[in-house]
Amino acid sequence: MKPLLEFFSKIGSPFCLNAYPFLAYMSDPDEIDINYALFQSTEGIYDQKTDLHYDNMLDAQIDAAYAALEDAGFKKMEVIVTETGWASHGGQNEAAATVNNARTYNYNLRKRLAMRKGTPMKPKSVLKAYVFALFNEDLKTGATSENNYGLFKPDGSIAYDIGFTGLKSSSAASALLSLKDIQTQGWSGSYYSW
Repeated sequence: MKPLLEFFSKIGSPFCLNAYPFLAYMSDPDEIDINYALFQSTEGIYDQKTDLHYDNMLDAQIDAAYAALEDAGFKKMEVIVTETGWASHGGQNEAAATVNNARTYNYNLRKRLAMRKGTPMKPKSVLKAYVFALFNEDLKTGATSENNYGLFKPDGSIAYDIGFTGLKSSSAASALLSLKDIQTQGWSGSYYSW
């Protein structure tokens, strides 16, 4: 991995991190406070090694990446969260994948990003993150939760509200061009040339 990090450093690229407190929580729900994973009120966690306090899991995951980069000799490399989210529906063994938890996580993530502050380890570096995903993926295989990270359902209706004003299901649905519409109009060929 070091040659890749050297290349990133040379071209000024950030380190891209997919950070999922949902997955961490699901791997050990008896030991991880769900409030910590959802940005809700909690005692948090004190890291004795760094003498830093974490009130949410996302910041801790990001700072774990910063610590690993520093150990590898890349202390100045920025970390950007290229994927984060919470599943709104899951299988029988995915009890935390609920609409309420997904709404809470993404709403609180939005509030966290609006603060325009960094993590405990990098307080002056404004956190940048991208929500996964825009749409639920009803044709995706794997665990039920993997299909249900979207802010919108496949038909364009809102999966749950995270407080964006002016966002309505009808506006999303009207912007969709269905596969059936495309086939009806005779656009069944590929648009990509290799």
